[in-house]
Amino acid sequence: MKRWKSKVIWFLIVYFAGFATAIYFLAPVPEKQLDDEQSFVESVFKTDKFAQSFNYGLHRCINFVKTSAWHTNRFVKEKLDNKETDS
Repeated sequence: MKRWKSKVIWFLIVYFAGFATAIYFLAPVPEKQLDDEQSFVESVFKTDKFAQSFNYGLHRCINFVKTSAWHTNRFVKEKLDNKETDS
């Protein structure tokens, strides 16, 4: 039962990573083309900044999902324990 949950979470992570990549590549290019090396270096730093912020957001999302799963698990166990004691 645990295996399908991890597959679903992994699928969602890969799906949204692909979606974010597609949006990044389909974003409109600025009218000023990158001609000199300094502009290229600036664009690389912007890409790194985007990658870092995306990585941070993805890790926050994963931590949120883990925390929510833990709280849900605890809640369900408490309800099952209460149901067993009431019976």
